[in-house]
Amino acid sequence: MNKNLFQKLNDYCGKSLKDAADSEIYSALLKLIHEKSAEQTKEVTGRKLYYISAEFLIGKLLSNNLINLGLYDDVREILKEAGKSLADIEEQEPEPSLGNGGLGRLAACFLDSLATLDLPGDGVGLRYHCGLFHQNFKNNVQNETPDFWLTDQCAAQATDTVFPVTLAGNTYQARLYKLPVTGYEGRTNTLNLFDLDTIDESIIGEGISFDKKDIARNLTLFLYPDDSDENGRLLRIYQQYLMVSAGAQLILSECEARGCDYHDLADYAAIQINDTHPSMVIPELIRLLGEKGISFDEAVQIVTDTCAYTNHTILAEALEKWPRNYLEQVVPQLIPVIEKLDTLAKTRTDDENLAIIDHNQVIHMAHMDIHFSHSTNGVAALHTKILKESELSGFYHLYPQKFNNKTNGITFRRWLLKCNPALTEEIESLIGNDFKKDASGLEKLLDYKDNKKVLDRLAQIKKENKTALAKWLEQKQGLHLNTEAMFSIQSKRLHEYKRQQLNLLFLIHEYLEIKAGHVPAVPLVSIFGAKAAPAYVIAKDIIHALLTLSDVFKNDPQVSPWLQLAFVENYNVSAAEKMIPACDLSEQISLASKEASGTGNMKFMLNGALTLGTMDGANVEICEAVGNENIYIFGQSSNQVIHRYAAGDYCSRDWYEADPNLHRAIDFLTGDEMMKYGNQENLLRLQNELIGKDWFQTLPDFNAYVVRKQQAMNDYAHNREDWTRRTLINIAKAGFFSSDRTIEEYNNDIWHLGK
Repeated sequence: MNKNLFQKLNDYCGKSLKDAADSEIYSALLKLIHEKSAEQTKEVTGRKLYYISAEFLIGKLLSNNLINLGLYDDVREILKEAGKSLADIEEQEPEPSLGNGGLGRLAACFLDSLATLDLPGDGVGLRYHCGLFHQNFKNNVQNETPDFWLTDQCAAQATDTVFPVTLAGNTYQARLYKLPVTGYEGRTNTLNLFDLDTIDESIIGEGISFDKKDIARNLTLFLYPDDSDENGRLLRIYQQYLMVSAGAQLILSECEARGCDYHDLADYAAIQINDTHPSMVIPELIRLLGEKGISFDEAVQIVTDTCAYTNHTILAEALEKWPRNYLEQVVPQLIPVIEKLDTLAKTRTDDENLAIIDHNQVIHMAHMDIHFSHSTNGVAALHTKILKESELSGFYHLYPQKFNNKTNGITFRRWLLKCNPALTEEIESLIGNDFKKDASGLEKLLDYKDNKKVLDRLAQIKKENKTALAKWLEQKQGLHLNTEAMFSIQSKRLHEYKRQQLNLLFLIHEYLEIKAGHVPAVPLVSIFGAKAAPAYVIAKDIIHALLTLSDVFKNDPQVSPWLQLAFVENYNVSAAEKMIPACDLSEQISLASKEASGTGNMKFMLNGALTLGTMDGANVEICEAVGNENIYIFGQSSNQVIHRYAAGDYCSRDWYEADPNLHRAIDFLTGDEMMKYGNQENLLRLQNELIGKDWFQTLPDFNAYVVRKQQAMNDYAHNREDWTRRTLINIAKAGFFSSDRTIEEYNNDIWHLGK
């Protein structure tokens, strides 16, 4: 036992660890981490990255920080000696509500990798008080309540630094909060979060309702406030400008303190615009540089050399555009700058489709990003190809040198070491621990793909992880899962393009087959984790249908031994850390061309799951890495999908009428079995959506999905050793999908950071 560390923790507690409460030990560990992470802080020379993002889904940080600081094993041993459990101490930590989906989780992984690779790079975002929302289920319906997570022991500490931000003619004081980001054997960087001292959580009414006009009190209450009305949409702009204006002032002040005279800003700062939410940093920086006496033309060049833009999806909601009058209301000071940028852009091309301000007086944020940054990247090879050839082809022909691909990645420290210690230990025993720093080292596992002893141990670890997940879900939600079944997991934001509804139709199909006397090759437990945006009606209807179907399964003695459906309440990083190691079959079934990358698929393969997916996003590169025989691919290609959209010839009703299996599955949604537990309005609306619209082409992929999923179930049932061999190959090939690799590519090709 590390006696010095033992004594330090006792001192921080002010008493013996044996006598300390879990909350006191948690406080002591926070102090320890603060002390040790401060020792890894370094002065910056050369370029520093500022990664601006609306989301940072960082998850609980205690154990992750202990791992990165090399303290985890010692602390766990010390606590065990004192009769305490590190897992229990972790429960004292609130889940930070600073993100929701893949965008935020990627940003968190990137910060971890930057620090691990010893690169100077900080995050810039907002300190949301309630995140998106806390999800709970009642009467098979998603309910939203505030996710209050901020405590006196929050890792993000207030500073004395404030920046004035003018919104709609009123000036607010944006306070800076700093959260240390520790790298694995690297340095400590910072996540900079901005907030207002005037925020008042008590204004939240029923559910997550609040006065959207009371900006001083509501501005940072929620991530992505409901934008189904004009006040909600305006609030989005208020939030975005607070983030970029305070962020821009922070960047300029830090660079000035390091000797920058503003003319050479690009030598001191690299700014990455993570999707279009931070786009206003471009005109804001130009405006601020103008206040410093720099001419418009020079300011434009400085900002272009400093800023780079990442596109994360081709979906319209991510390619933000705002009516001009919205920005005139909220940020009138930016309008003259944006007008001049639009005029300048129009001197570069005659293509009206590339304008920043279109003929309808709508401002296109992505257009501004591409015109006035030096790099535009997609996040998977297929996604970047689609950007170049389709969605942003006009820009690509204008600026071919700006476009590049940076396939997303994940941080292995959290998604293997932290959430799957048994698998980590087994891997270490086989190939050593170099893979923790260089994930490509996982390839060495291929030497063991025919080693029965190793395969048996991997199978045993998977079984133990499934048991642990089942126990957790029983404690959390009273669910009783069959751990001998195949575990299929679809955990991601609830959106029609991600097609949880396709999984739903398959499960209905399997139910009807069992009722007809055709049992599957193996029992199946289908696990979902997802939140639907409060205003996204159809997404909430899909959740309702899945929860209702779960009741149907549970109450049917003929079906329940074969099919179970579990929907994890309030899915977050902590839940993911329990679900991912337990997964047998990873559901990555988005409509081809719509999922830019995805990173859940990478986490699942790293933890020994096989992928069932379309040739979409990073699934393409996973397939190339592991080979067709070690993945289950189905469905239309991206070219077929894009052609269907272009031709406008898709009619979902025709597919419904032509296919008896589809017809009966969709009809089942409003049949007697579902109506016994569900709500007719929700189920009928979903049914009508599938028959009358089906914008994300669920029905054409249905039969192919059924065939491939049943094949996976058969393979799992009849040759478990071969299944495990294929999972080992997936683990071994997961190294490419490290965020360390992604960040190295960003740095080499775009950022060129200092030390």
